[in-house]
Parts: sequence; structure tokens; C-alpha cells
Amino acid sequence: MLILSIDTSTRGCSVSLVSDEGLVSSYELFTDKSSSSMLTTLMQNCVEHAGFALNDLDAIAVAMGPGSYTGLRVGVSTAKGLCYALDKPLLAINTLEAMALQLGKFYEDHLLCPMIDARRMEVYAAIFDSKNNVVLPTQAVILTENSFDELLNTNKIVFFGDGSAKFKSLIGENPNAIFPEQDIFPSAKTVGIFAVDAFNAGKFEDIAAFEPYYLKDFMSPAPKKSKALL
Repeated sequence: MLILSIDTSTRGCSVSLVSDEGLVSSYELFTDKSSSSMLTTLMQNCVEHAGFALNDLDAIAVAMGPGSYTGLRVGVSTAKGLCYALDKPLLAINTLEAMALQLGKFYEDHLLCPMIDARRMEVYAAIFDSKNNVVLPTQAVILTENSFDELLNTNKIVFFGDGSAKFKSLIGENPNAIFPEQDIFPSAKTVGIFAVDAFNAGKFEDIAAFEPYYLKDFMSPAPKKSKALL
């Protein structure tokens, strides 16, 4: 089994090649601006430098969201295009679930709350235990100082991702709220791990009908009025 996994959920862009024996190769690019324009190059490098060709793939996996509207659209459309061109099945993995898998082995007695910035004081978030079982399902959360109070009263929770800094500024000192110093980004590596399980379970998407998991409608800026109309 050979699966190419893609994650463009945020400004970062990552691609991994995985087999049922584990990670084969991986390329990641994180910049201040969107790096999704490099996606095609990263995919080619990831596959070819591992000694394979695109036709050798058994499936394409993509982080379906939530995340950046533009990033998700680019990642999903690229994955679908590859599936059509190569006649391969499509696998879709929840971005937050894949993020949580990065930290589970480091915080075995904690809950994990990946957060992706959704502008203003809103984040996309979910809470998992260290085995990646869902404690709080994926949702858009408007943060306040009292967010997650019920769970924080009885659990240590690790908050991470590019939306966690906003919550840290609100909650102040709380011994049960942990914020890792190292930035944690969505990664195609953990998307690939879930993709192997999804492939074995036959959880393939309808390529024509599949859409990213935006979670909420895209809000474009209101057009500026011309001076003649003011």
C-alpha cells in the first residue's frame, strides 16, 4: 500500500508518502504567507525522491478541514484532480484529529485541544483524549475566559495550534491549562497515519461530490463604496 497524503489546512503546506509499514518520505513548508502554491512541487519531490512514480500510488489522502478556506480549497481540489488523473480513490481525514495524534504519546494523562485560528476571537477546535477518542467534537468556538471551564475543572488540557495563543491571553494562569512552547502545525504525516486505517476500512470518498469541511460559511470582506456614492 502506498498513499500520498496532503495537508494545506493552514498557511503551512505538507505532503507525505506513507505505506502500511509507516512513513516513507515527507516534505513540509511553513511560511508567513500561503505556501499552497508549492504543493505540486512538494508532491513530485515527495514521491520521486522516494523512488516511486505517481502511478505507483494506491490512494490520495487529504486533510479535509476545518481550516483556512483558501488552503482547504487548494488541497482538496489538487487531491481530487490527482484522483481523477490517476484513477485512484480519495481518503479524507479531519485536520484536528490528525493534529491531536502528534501529541498523544507525549501527554498520556491529558486531554488534547487542537485549535486553528478562525479570525477575531473564534477558533476551530475539538478535544480528544490521548488515544484520540473524541471528547468534544469539532466545532467553531468563540473564545471567552470561561471556555472549556467544565472540562478544565477536572482535567489537564493541552491547548495547541495557531489559535491557542488567543485563548492563553484570555484564560491567564490555570494549572490545568497547558500551552506548549513549540508551535504545532497540521501535518500530512499524521494525516497519512489515519489514511492507512481508512484505506484498510474502505472509507473512500465520492470524488465528484466531496467538499472540504469548512465548518462555517466563507465571509468575504464587504466591498468598499465609491466616493461618488458616499
